[in-house]
Amino acid sequence: MMRITVPATSANIGPGFDSVGVALSKYLTIDILEAADSWFIAHDLEDIPSDETNLLLQTALQVKPDLAPHRLKMTSDIPLARGLGSSSSVIVAGIELANQLGKLDLSNETKLEIATEIEGHPDNVAPAIYGNLVVSSYLNHELNHVVADFPEASFVAFIPDYELKTSDSRGVLPDNLSYKEAVAASSVANVAVAALLTGDLETAGRAIEGDLFHERFRQPLVSEFSEIKAIGAQKGAYATYLSGAGPTVMLLTAKGQEAALKEAIDSLVLSGETHILSVDTKGVRFEED
Repeated sequence: MMRITVPATSANIGPGFDSVGVALSKYLTIDILEAADSWFIAHDLEDIPSDETNLLLQTALQVKPDLAPHRLKMTSDIPLARGLGSSSSVIVAGIELANQLGKLDLSNETKLEIATEIEGHPDNVAPAIYGNLVVSSYLNHELNHVVADFPEASFVAFIPDYELKTSDSRGVLPDNLSYKEAVAASSVANVAVAALLTGDLETAGRAIEGDLFHERFRQPLVSEFSEIKAIGAQKGAYATYLSGAGPTVMLLTAKGQEAALKEAIDSLVLSGETHILSVDTKGVRFEED
């Protein structure tokens, strides 16, 4: 049996809008089973097709249209439309499926180029491929990225019971920022990235919460945000931010503080689940028995 594993991702991390992402410890797993006359994906995910209209196979066949059909098994604990990179993980898995079955020997750089072309921006797909923290840009079809270790920390994610589609979350964003606002927003983002790269989580946390690009417009879409942020501040978390386009609320905290934070959030009895997550350092991986 052959297996592809792809981590969840948390993008933006405040001001790193469409640019910064980190791989986290929830996973999509694709088991490649026997060859078959036609493609079939066994899974227990609601409203997800099992044939070639599935995003996994659409992606794989876009990369290599003449792949021999197989039976596949898809398992995921990455919730859909919650801001944890569920669609990006499937795109990355599809590229890896084509890579392995088609014996393409793709480099990570090429995988990222293909994934970004499909997804439109690299913030989720890059850490899903590389693991760790990835800072990237994609402008006029030119892709640049930097992979770095995330400072030692933990993540506590409150995942609401409801979905928030990226298209809806993008709908509340303004078409333009003034030049002055854009410069200010950029300076906050610069400090956040520099602080993460140098391990200064106190400074990083203040910059993450100081985002001007998207959080102020999106936070009202997530009614639980303010209560959870207040708990984060009370318990000494470095930062509370929306993961991706939301609605998952993510707290960045010191190691050893996770359980107390989770317990405090759970005591609010909100409609959702709280999970303690760690940084995934491997990214997409392939194993063969």
